[in-house]
Amino acid sequence: MSAEIAQQVELLKRGTAEVFRGDELAQRLTEAAAVGRQLRIKLGLDPTSPDIHLGHTVVLRKMRQFQDLGHRAVLIIGDYTARIGDPTGQNTTRPILTGEEIEANARTYFEQAGKILDTSEEKLETRYNGEWLSELKLADIIKLTGSMTVARMLERDTFEIRYKKGEPIGMHEFLYPLMQGYDSVMVDSDVELGGTDQTFNNLVGRDIQRLHDKPAQIVITMPILVGLDGKEKMSKSKGNYVGVTDQPSEMFGKLMSISDDMMENYFTLLTDIGADEIAALVDGARTHPKEAKVRLAKTIVEQFYDKEQANAAAEGFDKVFAQNKLPDDIAEVCMPAAATSMAKIFVEAFGIGSGEAKRMIKQGGARIDDERVADANADITPVDGMVVQFGKRNFARLKVK
Repeated sequence: MSAEIAQQVELLKRGTAEVFRGDELAQRLTEAAAVGRQLRIKLGLDPTSPDIHLGHTVVLRKMRQFQDLGHRAVLIIGDYTARIGDPTGQNTTRPILTGEEIEANARTYFEQAGKILDTSEEKLETRYNGEWLSELKLADIIKLTGSMTVARMLERDTFEIRYKKGEPIGMHEFLYPLMQGYDSVMVDSDVELGGTDQTFNNLVGRDIQRLHDKPAQIVITMPILVGLDGKEKMSKSKGNYVGVTDQPSEMFGKLMSISDDMMENYFTLLTDIGADEIAALVDGARTHPKEAKVRLAKTIVEQFYDKEQANAAAEGFDKVFAQNKLPDDIAEVCMPAAATSMAKIFVEAFGIGSGEAKRMIKQGGARIDDERVADANADITPVDGMVVQFGKRNFARLKVK
């Protein structure tokens, strides 16, 4: 292995959970370099949701590293497999999406993924797996299912758990990993990326490629990013996420809320800062935790915006939390000068649900003119210029109609 290839392998292994297999990766890189060929780096996406958060970017950033080394990203939009519903990490069968939902989600996903990936034609190829899966005949599908046993399928943790609990497993769910593997055959995948929850599916792709006399893809899995709560994986439904379209101040504030022991993981998976520098940043004896966290938050905000906006977000955060002052960019919300409940004020000002507003008030996280709101059902008449605060980072100034 040449020194250059060794450096590439070291870079590509950074932050990964597992590589199946490392020696094959080095060999594939060497062979591609010898003939000037781009490796084809596959990532399959089922557009079940239109929004991307930092958890999604962990895999996208690894794909960008391959692109920067001269290789070609191949994004597979699972317009066909989304009709089945990936059972990965699910205790129940996922609902099947309509064609309109899939197309709308895919468009939004691309716009957001473009913040991370090189979208130039020579570096990015986009395919919809309905292109080939919709052409399969029953005989083709039967042949495909013959490549996998029920026992092997039940090795998958989600299937095994549901089977032992006596919970139903749809026959169509067994088809999902087979179809995902068939995608690898059709796009001649050299490397497939995914989270650790995709390990089973991606390894099935290696098996199916061999059955079709294709070189088996290398599988690289990335850790699942823990959410802001430090407990569960980052998820919009759990409310512990940082969206890639969050405004700079919101993104910065959310990142400043993570615990100190999460910083090393976030630095490694979400930034390009070197391992030695990360070690110094997360060592409390060498760097104050707040200083390290500011560096982390500014670095991530700058990736999606620019240095000026990252600095402004840091200054705004310091103004609110260190100096106990109001931020400069408070949104203005129009409201009628009529008596209403405290909860309704927050519903109207921040576009949240009534239940969420009442929970925040009960937890002591809602203020009006810097006075804590105690009773969600108490009446209040909005006054022009009144400042309402929801949580630590959300402010609005009322303008009475």
